[in-house]
Parts: sequence; C-alpha cells; structure tokens
Amino acid sequence: MLAGCALPWRQPTIAAKEVELQLVTINDFHGNIEASKYVIDSAYGMGPRTVTAGGIDTLGAALQAWRKEDPELLLVGAGDLIGGSPAISSMWADEPTIGAMNLLGLKVSSVGNHEFDAGRIELLRQQKGGCASPRPEKACQFSATYEGARFQYLAANVIDMVTRKPLLPAYKIEQARGVKVAFIGTVLRDAPEKLLASGIAGLEFIDEAEAINRQLPELRKQGVGVFVVLIHQGGRTTDKFDQQDCSHLTGPVVDVVKKLDPAIRLVVTGHSHRGYLCKVDDRLVTQSDMGGHVLSRITMKVDLASQSVRELRASQEVMTAGRWPSDPKMDAYLAQVRQRSASALARSVARLAVPSVLREKHDDGESALGDLVADAILAAGRPYGGQIAFMNNGAMRQDLETTSGNRVTAGQALYVLPFGNTVVAMNLRGSQIRELLEQQWLGGRDITRGLMQVSEGFSYSWNPRAAIGSKIVPDSVMLHGVPIENDTTYRIIVTNFLAEGGEGFSVFPLGRNRAETGIRDIDALTDYLVKREQAGKPAGRSEPLGRIKRLQ
Repeated sequence: MLAGCALPWRQPTIAAKEVELQLVTINDFHGNIEASKYVIDSAYGMGPRTVTAGGIDTLGAALQAWRKEDPELLLVGAGDLIGGSPAISSMWADEPTIGAMNLLGLKVSSVGNHEFDAGRIELLRQQKGGCASPRPEKACQFSATYEGARFQYLAANVIDMVTRKPLLPAYKIEQARGVKVAFIGTVLRDAPEKLLASGIAGLEFIDEAEAINRQLPELRKQGVGVFVVLIHQGGRTTDKFDQQDCSHLTGPVVDVVKKLDPAIRLVVTGHSHRGYLCKVDDRLVTQSDMGGHVLSRITMKVDLASQSVRELRASQEVMTAGRWPSDPKMDAYLAQVRQRSASALARSVARLAVPSVLREKHDDGESALGDLVADAILAAGRPYGGQIAFMNNGAMRQDLETTSGNRVTAGQALYVLPFGNTVVAMNLRGSQIRELLEQQWLGGRDITRGLMQVSEGFSYSWNPRAAIGSKIVPDSVMLHGVPIENDTTYRIIVTNFLAEGGEGFSVFPLGRNRAETGIRDIDALTDYLVKREQAGKPAGRSEPLGRIKRLQ
C-alpha cells in the first residue's frame, strides 16, 4: 500500500444496468517531462520521505498498464500543462510537452493561467498547430513543423468580447462504455492578475460556476447526464494528499463548487499544487499534484437507465519509476527531447560565488535569488536611466543551481526565468512608489505571491501589525540611504508583466515615459552573471542582503 500511496484497486461486482468508467487526471504539469524530487507524506504509511517521481516515461508506463485493464480509460487535465516549465520544454515553446500529452493520449483539459503566458494568439497556435508565433525564436525550433494539440483545451469562462463566445470550446463530450460524459473546463476568474494585459486584450474572464452551469441545458439536449468539471482553481487542506473523503478543504474552489448544479458530482481541480481527495456538499473534489509526480485515478459508477452517476471512488498514484513495465514509445520520445536539448542546455554561462542561490523567502519577505534577479534587471535597465528595479516572485520558478565549480549552465538559468518576459523602463513619483509598496498586502496577496524583490540601493521597512494601506514604516523607503521624496520622479525597471499591472499592481500601468527595451529577463540575468565573473566578483549570495526589513 505504501509503494503506491493509494487504496487497493478493486473491481467490484456491478449490476447489469450499471457500468464503471475510469478516469485518470493530471494538473499543473508545467512541462516537467523529466522526473524530479517529490516528498511523499501519505495517510497510509510512514512519511514524509523524498523520492524521484514523474517524467513522461513513467507516466506512459503507468497509463499503458492501466489501459490494459480498461482500454476505454479517459485521461483528462485541469490546466497549466505548459508554462513555468523547465528549460528542456520552455526553450522550445513547450512544444515537447504538447507532443508528450498527445502521445499519452490526453483527451481534454481546462486551460490554466499559464496556458496564457505568451498570450491568446500563442495559445491558439499551441492548440491548432503551425509556426506563426509571437515568439519565433522558440516556435518550431524543436521540429521544423508543429502539429498542435490532439487533445482539446476548454475555456467556458474565457469570453471573446467581440463574439461573446468562449475563446475555446466550453465543453467536450467523450464516450466510454456507451456513456456520454461531458467535460466542462474553466480557469480561475482572477487569471488576468497573473497575465500580461496585452496578451489577453479583448478577453473577459467571468464567474466560473456561472459559466459551468449555463452549459448543462445544452448538454442535456444532447442526451448527456454525466458531467465532470475540470477547473483550474484549487484549495488547501490539512489532510494528506491521499486521505479518502477529506473534509477540511478551504480556498476559492470551495465557493465555486457550492454554486454548481446538483447534477455535477465530480470536480477535478488544479492551480494550488496540493493533492487532495475531498468531499464538498457530497461532491468529490480532487487534485493530484504538480509536475506529474502524482496522478489521480477516479472510478465512476453510472446508471445506464438514468445516465447518472451513482458512485465515485478515487485514489492517488505516485509516479515512481519501475512500478510498471516501460512504454518504449515514451522512452524513445524522452530520449529524443533530451538529445535535441542537451548541447544548448549544457552551455556554461558563468561562475557564481556560491553553489546555489535560493528562491525561498525569509520572514522579511526577501530572498537571495530575488536580490540577484532584481540586480540583473536593474543592470539591463541602466542604459535607460534605471534607478530601482522590482521583480515578482512568481516569475522566478526555481532556485539557481550550479554544476561543478559553481558554474551555471544555460539550462539552469532558463529554469529560473522560463517565461521570456522583457524589460521595461518607466517613471514613477516617490508617492507612487509608496502606494505601490502598500499594494503588496491588498487582498491577502502577500500570502499567495509574497513581497516583490528589490534591487541594490533600494530599501524599506514594514510593520506586520499595521493596518492594510499603512504597512510601510514612514521615512524608511530609501534609495542609496536617502529617503525618497513624494514629488521626485524616479526611473523604475520592471518586466513587461509587472509593467502591465500583473499580480494586481495597478500603479505600474501609470508609469510615464515608458521605454520597451526588448531585452528578455533571461538575457538580462545571464549577461549580468557573465559581467560579474569578468569583473572578478561572481554574483550570488547564500542569504538575502537585508533590503526589506520586517519590524519585530
């Protein structure tokens, strides 16, 4: 039982008028086509313990074995299959990941916020195929042609403001064992806060439950009685990831689930990167885990006469290598991707002062990696008059690791900054900078996104006991030891994601005298590392430098 961290799989006796359908679900894969570390903390065995899990070769092996048990098994997703990916996928516009999902036999997935990272045009290209892309340096570079996703992305609550129709289909009907199953997909309503405004211009993200419920009359007319929601929105629980019928789920998805039509019995979620098998208002609400570490297996017992769900069971399967006979097709595909990417990813960039620079934030809200990346962004913006740089935590996906001799490879750098955001310079007054800093705590966003990271020479203190809107300690906001002045203009350097108001920072779009440098954040980082090594002062520290101070 511990090996699989799941309840034993059983094949019960079924009445003649009922059938069992098997679903396997995946969410937040984020282009992790190779295995990585995963901490198992199971409700059914000793833990926690760290294992290596995931990888498309292991996923392929598991699915191959399960399809021998049930050839009509349906593999479905709950978004963020791509975006925020390791370099082996992101350097090729995530086309290797789409290809892997095609080979795994994925049928359908909701979109996630990361599917929109490169904008609506690129999302539609990744769905339909072709090489006409807003990022030509990546598109169709892995292969001369790109056929697109053979599975269908769903976006019931992403509405084109011109046509007033969903950007992508709201649902897709699949059939197994004579039963029609409608999969309805949505992304979190607040996705625009996490996206480039220019990339989603003309799109409206509406209430998730409303968008889902409005599909049911049309589906019933088509003879569908079994409805499954695939929603890229999630929650958290104190229960273990494989605890059956957990009852402690909290978070935004709970409110959505409670508003759904009673006929919807199963909700597959994503976004929060936390595995769970919970009950909410007698519905089964599941999530596996990010990175392909865990797949959820769900059995639906369906009454054929009423075409309705009578029973639901679920378990979590940790994707550890060697548990299933290998799938030669997936093994060969992974080998192809590795071979194609190896030389580019292995190229040495520069030497660091330390073996690794960590993304983990201290209690003050500052991280060693944030210091390094903010300094690199500022250095790229110096020719444009840059004085202060800000960097959001969400853009930095992993620690900056090194190989022997503390050397950083191109792949390791790209793993930190996979999105290809560009550097923007703008003017903000001192009063706007203070307002910007206060916005970090609005709506509890400091908990989910953390405080922005800041560049050398800029510092401030904040009071955790002060009210929202008054967190910043008066006269603590300094530039090179001098308090900033409310009426003085300062030259600010950020990525285009923040410049367009990403993560809810409404001050950045007000910046004046904007300069779109065209410099990618990853190029800013690697150039900075090279110049620091050339100057005999390798970059990187083990601890934050104390630019942000939290009062005790």
